[in-house]
Amino acid sequence: MNNLPKHIGIVGCSAEGAALCYKTICTESPKRLGKHVHPEVSMHTHSLADYVKYLDDNDIQGVGELMISSAQKLKMQGAEFLICPDNTIHQAFEYVKERSPLPWLHIAEVVVESAKVQGFKKLGILGTKWLVESNVYPEKIESKGLTWSRPANEEINEIGRIIMDELVYGIFKPESIVYFQSVINKLKNNRCDAVILGCTEIPLIINDSNSSLPTLDSNRLLAEAAINMAVETIY
Repeated sequence: MNNLPKHIGIVGCSAEGAALCYKTICTESPKRLGKHVHPEVSMHTHSLADYVKYLDDNDIQGVGELMISSAQKLKMQGAEFLICPDNTIHQAFEYVKERSPLPWLHIAEVVVESAKVQGFKKLGILGTKWLVESNVYPEKIESKGLTWSRPANEEINEIGRIIMDELVYGIFKPESIVYFQSVINKLKNNRCDAVILGCTEIPLIINDSNSSLPTLDSNRLLAEAAINMAVETIY
């Protein structure tokens, strides 16, 4: 039996989300592996502008080609499996999965499985406009027999603006936190019993302590799933 954790490859998109995922892996792993111990981790990121161009053009294949390019480079660095701490570009996951040189964890599958285990029934979806209007989460949610809700169109647009103009640059404004809280309150009023933080930067400003709904932190849940996969051969 292999006594070393698997080498994790991170396919990054936005800096804040990728950095938080890396940090979480490194700080949570010692709880399982011992003081200062974490799996080997490599990361590759294309320019965020390249992803945004393809997303704006609705060119999901183009998004997928960037992800595959990162996957190939990470394999050369020794990665044994891949994660992508970016919900939006999972729109290209099926295209990528068929062509990838390495296996992947799917962020939405990880999040929805956690929701199911915790007994939640109806999930609110927050994230970029590209993500919230896509089928990335609804498909996974419905496959588990759960239901979901999106914010109103104007709220989707404003949350998307905050994410892309502020959070991805590490800008955290009090009024933006208040706006997120107001949208979460409306999802609660719409009978959601948990909210998906479906952008990996949202946990930088929203968490269980300041949300009226329990949060499903896609970044942390993906990092924890990666740790589990990395160490599964040790035990």
